Amino acid sequence: MSFADRIVAANELIWSIPLIALCLLAGLYFSLRTGFLQVRHLPDMLSQLKKGKESEDGTSSFQSLMMSLAGRVGMGNIGGVATAIAFGGPGAVFWMWTSAFLGAATSFVESTLGQIYKEKDPDTGEYRGGPAYYFEKAYQHKARGLSLAYGILFAVVTILAMSFFLPGVQANGMASAINNAWGVPTWVTAIGLVILLAFIVIGGVKRIAHFTVVVVPTMALLYVIIALVVFFLNFTDIPRVFSLIFGSAFGAQPVFGAILGLAVKWGVQRGIYSNEAGQGTGPHAAAAAEVSHPAKQGFAQSFAVYVDTLFVCSATAFIIISTGMFNTFSGETWPSDVIHEGHGGLSTDVEPGPGFVQQGLDSVFPGAGPTFIAIALSFFVFTTIVAYYYMAETNLNYLTRKMKNRLAARGMQRVLQALVLVSVAYGAVTTAGSAWGLGDIGVGSMAWLNIVGILFLQGPAMKALKDYREQKRQGLDPQFDPRKVGIEGATFWELRADGKLQEGAADGGTPEKQLDRG
Repeated sequence: MSFADRIVAANELIWSIPLIALCLLAGLYFSLRTGFLQVRHLPDMLSQLKKGKESEDGTSSFQSLMMSLAGRVGMGNIGGVATAIAFGGPGAVFWMWTSAFLGAATSFVESTLGQIYKEKDPDTGEYRGGPAYYFEKAYQHKARGLSLAYGILFAVVTILAMSFFLPGVQANGMASAINNAWGVPTWVTAIGLVILLAFIVIGGVKRIAHFTVVVVPTMALLYVIIALVVFFLNFTDIPRVFSLIFGSAFGAQPVFGAILGLAVKWGVQRGIYSNEAGQGTGPHAAAAAEVSHPAKQGFAQSFAVYVDTLFVCSATAFIIISTGMFNTFSGETWPSDVIHEGHGGLSTDVEPGPGFVQQGLDSVFPGAGPTFIAIALSFFVFTTIVAYYYMAETNLNYLTRKMKNRLAARGMQRVLQALVLVSVAYGAVTTAGSAWGLGDIGVGSMAWLNIVGILFLQGPAMKALKDYREQKRQGLDPQFDPRKVGIEGATFWELRADGKLQEGAADGGTPEKQLDRG
């Protein structure tokens, strides 16, 4: 069996029906358990975008949201949507929407846990957190050995996924789009991308935050605006677009009836790949935020799921379907037999990916489509890879944070940086199929571990949500003390609550500094 065949086999094993069902059912369960907070607390989500300030050690809620979106908005929003439509039909878009709506509740739970169990980096003083941290700390007083082992397992899997499996997909999409637009060889793109990344990844979380807070919203907004222009220029096709999406989502149209299961699979798989709800990536950015209550950042990260899928992914889907620049294939690989051709007349020789979107835009803005997508995807990919590195570094920090030899720990960080850069270079010049296969393995492995884990650890997040709601009903700006709601292991917040004895300490500074002032 060749290496490519092994990738396909591993991918099919991980992304089988049980994982698809787990993602959807977990989202439905958390939605019911929280009273559909993704609707009920939409005002709280929006308020977090303008409230909160960064501190010396933490980012603002908005910066944290942008860091999270940097990891979410990438190749999955353009090439991922195209592959979902190519192999699952237009109905896959509906299942992407479904996974996003339900996943917003899952994102709240995991991101709130990330905030509850965050801690400070001993070297930089920055806030760190994520699934590895909350897996270890949530049950450290009851089953320390098991919780520690699970945390270590997640950290190792995440480091491999973020530094080896996932960056290659992003680099491959960027190199492909640039080659389609300007004929630039993929190896040239690889070199340029590696050089630019090297300047960013050594700067730490604060540099990442300041970089993404400018780039991400600008490019995402511009992309959505362009998509809306395309959509309304094809205004007469709106009924047909929605008819295709909803009809094929449930197999109502005969041509798509045979691939109904694939519509669900590809919609959920590419939805999770794009919005990352349940994958365990959002909690890393959530933990970096400076907020007065963990639920606040849970709301912000829930909104990130909406932005990613309901806005950016939908924009891509509308460009592709409204212009008819897509083909749906009978198999799950390309090339294979075509079962449906979009009305745009896209050649079956165009590989599913950025090319679908580039051709779609080009049909509306002749000569400009490939260029715009190449530029947009370059920004999206760059910020996503930067976010990947941050998450890999956070999990490496988790594994090395208690090492006495800090020089050795920093040496391991340099090795990690080199691994990410090598992965990017390789991904840019390899085949798209192999790159996507590796990426799906990384996403699926993390999702299995994280979703199963938070189903067991959901209690603290639910207690935090209840505490937030009670304080809001009293007309207060919610402040968090884990001891008052029966949460153990949240050392950071215990110190912070003690530090609030000083007036004004609730809104800025770190717990240690607040205690020093006392």
